[in-house]
Amino acid sequence: MAAVANLRIDQGASFSSDVTVTNSDGNAVDLTGYTTVSKMAKQHGASSSVTISSALASDPTTGVVELQLTDTQTANLDAPARYVYDVYITKTADSTVTRVIEGIITVNPKV
Repeated sequence: MAAVANLRIDQGASFSSDVTVTNSDGNAVDLTGYTTVSKMAKQHGASSSVTISSALASDPTTGVVELQLTDTQTANLDAPARYVYDVYITKTADSTVTRVIEGIITVNPKV
């Protein structure tokens, strides 16, 4: 089961957030040999989604995944609005995909 981390984004502003993948004991997962992908959508099962730029931290042993959206990307989001998002990791050796983080993104409107 994926961990839950809820996020807030200001529409029209650059967004970045680090989320940490942990095991059931609460320890960071060593993400050496993994890749990551993240996406958000207005609701579960939506036919369209927005890709969130995601990358492993420079030291993958920390379990940190860095999420980013540009100011242009956040300006194109509906606001005020609620989105759902998922973060997946893929084990390069055998292509096993695991959803590790999920949550709600609240978008605050710009002026």
